[in-house]
Amino acid sequence: MKAQVPMTRREELIALLKDPDEKVREAAARAIERIEGAGSFAEVIDQLKKGNRGAKIRAIYALGRIGDERVLTPLMYCAMRPEEDIRIAAIDVLGTLATPQAFPLLAECLREPSAAVKAKAIEALGRYRTSEALRLILPFLDSRDGFLDAEAARAVGNIGSADHEEKLLTLLSSPHSATRAAAAEALGTLPFE
Repeated sequence: MKAQVPMTRREELIALLKDPDEKVREAAARAIERIEGAGSFAEVIDQLKKGNRGAKIRAIYALGRIGDERVLTPLMYCAMRPEEDIRIAAIDVLGTLATPQAFPLLAECLREPSAAVKAKAIEALGRYRTSEALRLILPFLDSRDGFLDAEAARAVGNIGSADHEEKLLTLLSSPHSATRAAAAEALGTLPFE
């Protein structure tokens, strides 16, 4: 009688892709993606170095799915590149990871001349949910541009600081619909005091 060879973790997860429950199938797909991403770190870095812009952006998001310590250096490097789309993607991933090592770089991105880079940095810092992140974000509530003030409102709501409810209430009368919508969204997420 032949001994049955145990299935690998990946094979077990692949089998779950046929599970009748959609949530199980989705969880299995995410797990497979993470396993495959972790095994291909060198390939992702190669794409980051040699690929076209689209490939580089895909590589940045792949680094985010890998998510361990070794992705921080290439992501932080990309966050300082001159190409705005590369920078924004890296800032987005660094915010998702929300590691203490990336916080100073994200804070520095708030000083950039590009409104798009600033907006992505505000969003990223809002994922930290700390008083220091809040302190950096608050000045942008006064931007009055319908873009940075909207991102700041969402970030304040994400951090969950009810201390700034009054400021968010004033944004409800902004001439910019994006700001009004973001303020309303933020007010809906704040804790009650």
